[in-house]
Amino acid sequence: MERQPPAALVKTTRIIDTFSEWTGRGFAWLILPLVAGLSYEVIARYLFDAPTIWAYDVGYMLYGGHFMLGAGYTLMKKGHIRTDFFYERWSPRRQGTVDAFCYLFLFFPGLLFFLFASWDNAYHSFRIGEASEASPWRPILWPFKMAMPVAAVLLIIQGVSEFLKSVWAARTGRWL
Repeated sequence: MERQPPAALVKTTRIIDTFSEWTGRGFAWLILPLVAGLSYEVIARYLFDAPTIWAYDVGYMLYGGHFMLGAGYTLMKKGHIRTDFFYERWSPRRQGTVDAFCYLFLFFPGLLFFLFASWDNAYHSFRIGEASEASPWRPILWPFKMAMPVAAVLLIIQGVSEFLKSVWAARTGRWL
């Protein structure tokens, strides 16, 4: 008889996965202001010979935020880089064991370090009202820098779900 996963495990992973799904979909909308800003810049620069001073800053901030804030969603969708050459040949039990080990001893410690370091940087930027020195437009930087600790939290949350799934696979030889 095949063992069924505990209801609490299934419920926890589904809640986390649903949260990651919705945050990923929400942050995906950052692509619209990015496309609008870059389209405006291209039209202004090449049709009217009137380049803007803000397009570069808007571009890297929105793209950077889009990239970072979508990381938890990407983890849920199994979109991060993995050495599939070995991994795909392993049994679910071995995959789960390796994943659980890596989440516990590499992923979570690394992300906690990243969270604390990026939070200090973002909070300091917010506290002093940091503005870009590289641009005459001088946009504020703290919203861009705040994307990093938020991304770390989203990755940690989704990492909990992935860790629980990998422990189940390591114990039973089946993925949830």
